[in-house]
Order: sequence, then structure tokens, then C-alpha cells
Amino acid sequence: MEKQIINTNNAPAPIGPYNQSVKAGNTLYVSGQIALDPVSGELIKSGIVDETHQVMKNLQAVLTAAGLGFEHIVKTTIFITDMKTFPQVNDVYGSYFTSDFPARETVEVSGLPKGVNVEISVIAVGA
Repeated sequence: MEKQIINTNNAPAPIGPYNQSVKAGNTLYVSGQIALDPVSGELIKSGIVDETHQVMKNLQAVLTAAGLGFEHIVKTTIFITDMKTFPQVNDVYGSYFTSDFPARETVEVSGLPKGVNVEISVIAVGA
């Protein structure tokens, strides 16, 4: 099976030895995105709502680079550092989907890269 690496300047560059996404067949595996602004490289620190919006925008940029959208996502994983923020994260996350929500798990973790509060990865399937 052939795999294709898909990266875009419209999402933050990887901060380690990985790619933004890898396409294998018609499935796209998108690495966890955090609230890094792809232009300035700065972290969004103005609250969990703004952080989550930036994460979703970063995911959208990677999906777009692969010719896909949120409607192609079949699975997401959300990592948060405080389950008390789940309602806000869930509201923002849900606003990016119109129907047929993907499968998902949400996990509280003790820490995330660069001290962020939320990280989301996705798996999408295209035609």
C-alpha cells in the first residue's frame, strides 16, 4: 500500500518527528492539532473556547490540503487537561459538523505538548 504525506503551511508545522497527515488508500490520518497559530507560531492562550476554535481551524487546513472536509471525518480523539472544560470544547467542536457526527472519544490527560489545554486528532475517509 502506498502512503502519501500531506502537509500544509496553513496549519502549524510539526513540532517533532511526524507529519501533519498521512494518506493511506482513501483514509487520511491527521496528527493531533493544538492551538498554534500557523502564521505567527504563537500559542492561542485566550481561553479554552479560542483554543478549541484554533485547533479546529488547524484540522480544517490539513483536511482541505487533502481535498477533504469535516464531513469526511469518521473518528476523532480529543485530549483535554481538565474535564471541567469539556462542555465548552464540545460546543465548539460540534459547531464544525452539520450532521452524521463521527465516532469519538474524549480523554482527560495530565499534560499536552507546549502546556496546551486541548489536542484533537482525526481520521477521515474520502472517495
